[in-house]
Amino acid sequence: MPTDTKRVRGPEVSQSPSLFLCRPPVVLPSQGPRADGRQRDQVDVRPVFVRCGLVSQAKGSAYIEAGNTKLMCCVYGPRETERKDETDMKCGRLTTDMRFAPFSCPERGSWIQGSQDKDFSLMLHESLQPAVCLHKYPRSQIEVNVMVLENSGSVLAHAITCASLALADAGIEMYDLVLGCSIRQDGASCVVDPSYMEENYCSSASSENQGGLTVAFLPSLNQISGLQSDGEMTEEILTAGVRTCIEGCYKLYPVIQQALAKAVRKAAPPPSES
Repeated sequence: MPTDTKRVRGPEVSQSPSLFLCRPPVVLPSQGPRADGRQRDQVDVRPVFVRCGLVSQAKGSAYIEAGNTKLMCCVYGPRETERKDETDMKCGRLTTDMRFAPFSCPERGSWIQGSQDKDFSLMLHESLQPAVCLHKYPRSQIEVNVMVLENSGSVLAHAITCASLALADAGIEMYDLVLGCSIRQDGASCVVDPSYMEENYCSSASSENQGGLTVAFLPSLNQISGLQSDGEMTEEILTAGVRTCIEGCYKLYPVIQQALAKAVRKAAPPPSES
């Protein structure tokens, strides 16, 4: 087979030379406004852009963009399940798969699903399953695939929102939409919807109250379907963080409702002239 002599292909594990430059350590300010102008210790989420039905081959799809964080979700099914057991006879099966594109992070990744992708897929499944009426789809499975196009922080929270919107766009019966919000606790300071820099670099020298929290919330039912935390936080800080995440979900709710209503009106047939 002839080779393309006009194109120089780089190795699969190539990285940008800028990653090997000797840069000073990144120090984020612990007080005052954040790097993008948002305020600390307030429910100040990034502006969100949402669209439904962008992938014609999927039963339902959604795209969400929050700052520089960009995700795409596709839903396939319900289709006949591959594995049949007694559980599948009574209710359906929900499968989730979340992956990062190789170009989504500062360091180029691989298409092979890593440990972080598997953990996020499991958290996504645990957050979505309580909201889906699986008993309406016996002997069937519903596949949810999330692709992170650009990682600029709060990926899991926005993946939960995007997957819930794609399920609704696919016409899957649900008890309620699932919205995600995350915070980052850095000592006495708290940031809502943290960016990539805020998630990976701390500005406080003390090791107390350092951690992150992600909440999956059903706004109409006022119930929490999933909660994931890491780091060390006291009970008071954790309780206040959950309340803050719920407020962030309520701020996001009208935007998701508007995007879903717009997709339904676009897909509806035109009124017949009598």
